[in-house]
Amino acid sequence: MARLRKGVCYRRLERPYTRVSKYKKKSFIKTNYNARVIKFVMGNAKKQDFNCKLRLKTNIDIQIRDNSMESARLTSNRLLERDIGTPNYFFRVNKYPYHVLRNNPIASGAGADRFSTGMKKSFGKPIGQAARFKKGDTIFEIDLDKNHIDIGKKALTRASYKIACTTRIVITEKK
Repeated sequence: MARLRKGVCYRRLERPYTRVSKYKKKSFIKTNYNARVIKFVMGNAKKQDFNCKLRLKTNIDIQIRDNSMESARLTSNRLLERDIGTPNYFFRVNKYPYHVLRNNPIASGAGADRFSTGMKKSFGKPIGQAARFKKGDTIFEIDLDKNHIDIGKKALTRASYKIACTTRIVITEKK
């Protein structure tokens, strides 16, 4: 299996994942990737009367890969489960990683002219998925009681370490 390319290669927002071709069959990506994000809703979804809502928001336009979102979700959810317990919080991943990432491998070295097509068929093969976020969009949100705000901040801070952009935590209190 090939190595995973760095997230910096794909974090810029680019044109969405379809192309226009005079041949209809070349206008679509021929795969259906399974996102690596396992769960999108965790904790106590039935309780509605939490006092505070914490949101992790982006400061720039960015694409976040699904494996990065999953690792951030795991670290923050594990901290919340361990420290305050499952019935005392509600955690949500806000966007589904639908954008298919592509790679057009260009060979170099001896015999590369027989292997590579150059820019002739440059659409690229699918190698992963990403979620697209505009500036100020919410990546994760946590609902919890006021006495657990410090643990919620710590969980979102840990999640921000796994994401390749600058983020901020926004706290809103419900009345």
